[in-house]
Amino acid sequence: MKVLIATEKPFAAVAVDGMRKVIEDAGAELVLLEKYTDRKELLAAVADVDALIIRSDKVDGEVLAAAPNLKVVVRAGAGYDNVDLAAATEHGVCVQNTPGQNSNAVAELVFGLAVMMCRNMYNGTSGSELKDKTLGIQAFGQVGRNVARIARGFEMNVSALDPYCPDNVMEDAGVSAVHSVEELYRNNKVVSIHIPATPETRKSIGYELITSMPKGGLLINTARKEVIDEEGLIKALDERGDIKYAADVAPDRAAEIKERFGDRVFFTPKKMGAQTSEANINAGIAAARQVISFLTTGEERFRVNK
Repeated sequence: MKVLIATEKPFAAVAVDGMRKVIEDAGAELVLLEKYTDRKELLAAVADVDALIIRSDKVDGEVLAAAPNLKVVVRAGAGYDNVDLAAATEHGVCVQNTPGQNSNAVAELVFGLAVMMCRNMYNGTSGSELKDKTLGIQAFGQVGRNVARIARGFEMNVSALDPYCPDNVMEDAGVSAVHSVEELYRNNKVVSIHIPATPETRKSIGYELITSMPKGGLLINTARKEVIDEEGLIKALDERGDIKYAADVAPDRAAEIKERFGDRVFFTPKKMGAQTSEANINAGIAAARQVISFLTTGEERFRVNK
């Protein structure tokens, strides 16, 4: 068994050490491809491997065609829109993610952004507090549940929208369930986005939803930039001088938006939600364990393709 870790943005060294131990203790061979700059390097590296572990690296039909022995791809993280699921299924490859491993890191970033925006980017002017504010969580998966947990410490009033999560699960977490996206935006001063980028969700958050938020509304996006309708966002920010937007995923027109709206918007220089040493280690080791479990027992609990 040969396992390739292919990461344009490498795992931390301690994470790689942990992954190596999991893989080599199972009798498999570990191959590392880090900080590669040419796609041809990836295509060459996958030629004889049984398993592939990636982060934000793109795995499409070309990569899959170049890997005739490949059986499983594990994306170390929750999102997996960088993998062509249909092509993987066509090639008989199981695709998995590692849900929950980065969730606390992303949730903490939500509140880092929230406090910074509520305090006007610490520019010396009077800001506002999160205590007693309403928080709407769009999707109540692992990240959303951690956001709710932290929000309780801020004494916020929390509600969430997730058609795939039973109301009682939210209620047990001290969260009020809402059943329409319009209600979520209309009734919450702060909205935190955690939906994946799918054909149904791309550009689904735009002018109508954003301008329906209460006065002083703050929209936080640590999910995917594709879920935002940038034209609608710009129009909303232009018409509603009280609205703010902070994102861990800079929009395509980030420079223009920043120039026009100044301290009312903030974008991290790269996607940083999972950029903590703890999340890096957790996701990497989870990916290694899932690869070995699949190769040795066929375990596919976290499979995301059909």
